[in-house]
Amino acid sequence: MMRQNTYPLLETIDHPEDLRALPASRLAPLAEELRSYLLETVAQNGGHLGAGLGTVELTIALHYIYQTPQDRLVWDVGHQTYPHKILTGRRQQLASIRKTGGLSPFPKREESPYDCFGTGHSSTSISAALGMALAARSNGSDSRAVAIIGDGAMTGGMAFEAMDHAGDAEADLLIILNDNEMSISPNVGALTGHLTRLLSGRIARGLREGGKRVLDQLPSARELAGRVEAQVKSLAASPSSLFEALNIDYYGPVDGHDMDALVDVLRNLRRQKGPRLLHVVTRKGKGYDPAENDPVGYHGVSPFDPSHGLQPSGRPGAVSYSQVFGDWLCDMAARDQRLAAITPAMREGSGMVRFSKEHPGQYFDVGIAEQHAVTLAAGMACEGLRPVVAIYSTFLQRGYDQLIHDVALQNLPVVFAIDRAGLVGPDGATHAGSFDLSYLRCIPNMTVMAPADEAECRRMLSTGYRLEGPSAIRYPRGGGPGVAVPEDLEELPLGQAELRRQGRGIAILAFGSLVPAAAAAAEELDASLVNMRFVKPLDGPMIERMAAGHKLLVTVEENAVAGGAGSGVAEWLAERGLQVPIRHIGLADNYLPHGSREDLLQAAGLDANGLLRRIRRFAEQQPGILERS
Repeated sequence: MMRQNTYPLLETIDHPEDLRALPASRLAPLAEELRSYLLETVAQNGGHLGAGLGTVELTIALHYIYQTPQDRLVWDVGHQTYPHKILTGRRQQLASIRKTGGLSPFPKREESPYDCFGTGHSSTSISAALGMALAARSNGSDSRAVAIIGDGAMTGGMAFEAMDHAGDAEADLLIILNDNEMSISPNVGALTGHLTRLLSGRIARGLREGGKRVLDQLPSARELAGRVEAQVKSLAASPSSLFEALNIDYYGPVDGHDMDALVDVLRNLRRQKGPRLLHVVTRKGKGYDPAENDPVGYHGVSPFDPSHGLQPSGRPGAVSYSQVFGDWLCDMAARDQRLAAITPAMREGSGMVRFSKEHPGQYFDVGIAEQHAVTLAAGMACEGLRPVVAIYSTFLQRGYDQLIHDVALQNLPVVFAIDRAGLVGPDGATHAGSFDLSYLRCIPNMTVMAPADEAECRRMLSTGYRLEGPSAIRYPRGGGPGVAVPEDLEELPLGQAELRRQGRGIAILAFGSLVPAAAAAAEELDASLVNMRFVKPLDGPMIERMAAGHKLLVTVEENAVAGGAGSGVAEWLAERGLQVPIRHIGLADNYLPHGSREDLLQAAGLDANGLLRRIRRFAEQQPGILERS
């Protein structure tokens, strides 16, 4: 239970209007309470921790100065928005975040008027906020638009495309670069903060722009003003030059944990017009030493005791698909020096930590730049390397044109190891890998595979690696059914399915992660079960055999039904004039909310009971299928 009366100041803040009624002197104590509340709540319930701890002061200052929700705050991604949710009427719901029926882990328009733009993928905030700023100008509105983007998100090319447009359009937009490196650089301190406040003020702005004619008559004053500006900009010459080349005024860096400096600078910048960028340096995990010292480990956490910190997992025998991939990667690299492993800033999540240490010369982290990752792999393949792109299903969507144009069109041997395929659970719809089978199987030259278990995953990776064209192996988040993983690097016969159970009446053609659940349904219904393995190429002879010997075919996949693997089976039958009743089970034409993966599978009717119920209902529509002889 949450302790009572621990947060006397925070408990008076139900909405930003309450915050703005406080004297500025109370903001720093409020930040301490908010940080403590965030740590306690996330420690009890799990969630994203480190990024939110680092944005406490920034969030308070933004809502204090800007008239939200009339002024628009657009957050990049959402890991940093827990303090924002706390201050905007959702404090008491924070314990439900990422749980079924609870708060979304990311900003969500339907959840609150203070969430003006839904986020989940990186590098979108500047584009969205720019759109809002231009709309305000068109509508004659005096609302302000602010984009808060992390330094990691700045590696995404979309952010630079948006800044280039913002500078050209001279939009009334503030971009806040939340730079949360492990330590604050020496040039961030009292002097720098003071000069930044001076430079952002109306007087300095007037001196720089509107008052230059007066200053021309006062050489000493003009020289002094120039020196002040030069001193500030020299502290961060590279970012200043970069942004101002895009016609965006640069301010900073400023200490993101100095409440007084933040409030003063934001107050000054809100009065100004045009595109401008404030560089704020924060510390991820601020205020909780273990998180400051291990920002990666405390990025997202399960419940833990803050007095002891995170403890080792209690499932030493469990093997995740990510670990299966990481081990295969190391083993294959030991045999083939041509292997090049690429990740768009997902080393830990994709299981590549060991590989990055053992094979640093073959490891390439390109940052949050999925499009670049795909074309980089294409370039490597042109020169004889064997690139493997480790990427989440939802993020591969961002490199789709590059996959088609740069890899598949040229038939280059690039392996896509697609993690988090299907329903991912607590991160919700923005992170669900619901569409990859649909958008991959329509691409010429692609080979697409979906393993039913951990051992098949390893063998599919070997199969794809030895092909002379592009391939994709898609697997779900977490672990599989617990099948022992072989140490060899054997391949599977290309395009060959596996008959796991011979039954009667009904044939279930299951793809990938749902094979175990389909097996339970097949047993109950005395149905045949095929582990299809390959989405492309399909095992045509197996499909024909099942069509000839059964009264009903049912395809099962953890992917959108529209255009998915089941559609491929139906197309194959139709092309050959084979008429047999066929039904498809997969993800419906909607977005599922966040929750546990188990809850979402049940809600979608993709757990064992759901499959049994749905297949039985299909069979009852065809008289005689369920009759036993």
